[in-house]
Amino acid sequence: MSTGNDIRHRIDISRMSPYQWLIVAVATFLNALDGYDVLAMAFTATSVTGEFGLTGTQLGWLLSAGLLGMAAGSMGLAPLADRFGRRRILLAALIVNAAGLFLSATATSAGQLGAWRVVTGLGVGGILATITVITSEYSNRKHRGMAISIFTAGYGVGATLGGIGATHLIPEYGWRSVFFTGGVLTVLAIAAAAALLPESVDYLRVRRPADLDVRLGRIARRIGFAGDATLEPAPQESARGGSVGRLLGRRYRNSSLLLWTAFFLVMFGFYFANTWTPKLLVESGMTEQQGIVGGLMLSMGGTFGSLLYGVLTTRWNARVTLTAFSVLSAGTLVLFITTTSVPALAFSSGVVVGMLINGCVAGLYTVAPQTYEPAIRTTGVGWGIGVGRAGAILAPIVVGILLDAGWSPRSLYIGVAVVVLGAAFAAFRLRPWVEPASVATVYAEEADAEEAATR
Repeated sequence: MSTGNDIRHRIDISRMSPYQWLIVAVATFLNALDGYDVLAMAFTATSVTGEFGLTGTQLGWLLSAGLLGMAAGSMGLAPLADRFGRRRILLAALIVNAAGLFLSATATSAGQLGAWRVVTGLGVGGILATITVITSEYSNRKHRGMAISIFTAGYGVGATLGGIGATHLIPEYGWRSVFFTGGVLTVLAIAAAAALLPESVDYLRVRRPADLDVRLGRIARRIGFAGDATLEPAPQESARGGSVGRLLGRRYRNSSLLLWTAFFLVMFGFYFANTWTPKLLVESGMTEQQGIVGGLMLSMGGTFGSLLYGVLTTRWNARVTLTAFSVLSAGTLVLFITTTSVPALAFSSGVVVGMLINGCVAGLYTVAPQTYEPAIRTTGVGWGIGVGRAGAILAPIVVGILLDAGWSPRSLYIGVAVVVLGAAFAAFRLRPWVEPASVATVYAEEADAEEAATR
């Protein structure tokens, strides 16, 4: 058996073309919009509270509304992407996201704003589920982890630039301008995605539309592949199509539960570190200014951590690297909170915490698409992200309850370190989906030959 000009195989073994890196760049921009959106709500919180007279509880629900929408969007839109096309649902999710942002700018009450934040989150959830899969499928085997890590790093860039932008927009134009600007940026993202992003190769492989040859030819020309492009039929198992029920069927039950556990625990740790660090550092004896600096150290390390994870996966297995990052994250969380009496050491370890915990997020986005067969890949990724958002929502609430119950900052950090260790255990046991033997053997042999030829 020969894979010949099979485009799925050629993407796996060929060098990354400029067009493939362009796909990664567009994906990174889309993820940056997520970061912008989350921090935009945080920066407008004071102005929104003043205008609508919100209590702390009401503001908390408003801040969580977007996350609730993201969880629903990831879980609800992802199965549609496996059925109707990942590119098509991505564009639909972007339109929903833009609508939510523009409507947020028109809100005249906290209830309206909360509803539009849920709509915005629905769009973001659908975007993340679909673009993660498209980025993974258009990256070659060697640089797949690196491509996903660059994509993941976009969150921190968007959050930083969004925060800076909000500080200039709010005094001049009011808090609504932050959401309006986000809507304009999302319209630009719709145009970029429509013009530049192709349909998922594995979706075409499973669904095999009538114009398959035309679409494959267009994709091959953009990537720079010579000759006629073909696409081997999907394994019979994949041809049944995607459904949520299959995630918990006999074939994928263990993988899904492990992936969901890892997503939930890592996102719990991530949002704990990013939302509670400034306050807990003050509770530990630092000044308020030092607490802010400590929080910034985590954010500073975040972007570099995602990229570091990607670099390491060009040499080591993505799952093993994720496990190592999770174990090290747990250790540095403890180191961070136990060194607050020496601010320089605490801030340095804070950078490392940010690097490692963000690297864990990049790792999850890397291994999730590899866990499922093509037909249910977006469904699997979307549900993983959705369960992870549940951890993100619960983290600030649970920590607040424990703090009120008398837990010390040190106890909280140690507790979360144990949580992240649980994620390491789940990641270590996770296994990727394996192509049926006949195809996988040919792919492996040809990949080895290709690598030997380039040495």
